[in-house]
Amino acid sequence: MSKIKRLIQGYEKFVAIPWRDVAPAQRVIFCVYNEQEELRLRAKIQEFELATRQTGHEWGLFDLTDTFAAWLMSQRYAKSYFEKPQLIQTLLPKYLDFLVQKFENEMGSFSSDENAVVALSGVGSLFGLLKVKEVVDKLAPRVKGKLLILFPGSYENNNYRLLDGYDGWNYLAIPITADKDV
Repeated sequence: MSKIKRLIQGYEKFVAIPWRDVAPAQRVIFCVYNEQEELRLRAKIQEFELATRQTGHEWGLFDLTDTFAAWLMSQRYAKSYFEKPQLIQTLLPKYLDFLVQKFENEMGSFSSDENAVVALSGVGSLFGLLKVKEVVDKLAPRVKGKLLILFPGSYENNNYRLLDGYDGWNYLAIPITADKDV
C-alpha cells in the first residue's frame, strides 16, 4: 500500500473519532508526508474529502499554491519588486494579512461550522516566505471545526520541518503520518 493511501487511512481513522470542544491549537491536524509525494497527494485530495464526508463532516479546501503570485501582482509597485527582490522581505507581513483575508473570504461558511474540516494545501509554497506556524497561528482561531494542514516535510519528537529545510518548530497539533498509527 502506498504511503499516501496509509496517510489517508490514518486521517480517516482520526476524523471518525468523536470531536471534543478544545482550544484552536488543539483542533489543528497535520498530515505529514514526504515532499517527494506532493503530486501523488494532490491527486488524492478528493479522498481526504470523501473520508471527511463519510464521517458526517463538511469539507472545505484552501489552496495556498498561487497566493503569493496573486498577492505580489496586486501590489502597486510589483515591477519594482521584480527588479529588486530583496525589497519583498519587508512586505511579507502584508502577505500574511492577505492570506488571512483571502481565507476568510473563501472559507467563511466552512470555518464557522463546528462540524467542518478546512484543509490547507500548497503549504510548501510558503517556503522561504512565511513560516507555516505563523499562518497556522493566524488561521486556527478562525476555524471552529478542524484545520487540516497537508504538510510536505517531516515530523519527529513533536517537531515539524517544512520540506526538511528549516529548523523545525514544536506545535500542539495532532500529527498523522503514513508511518505511525494515530
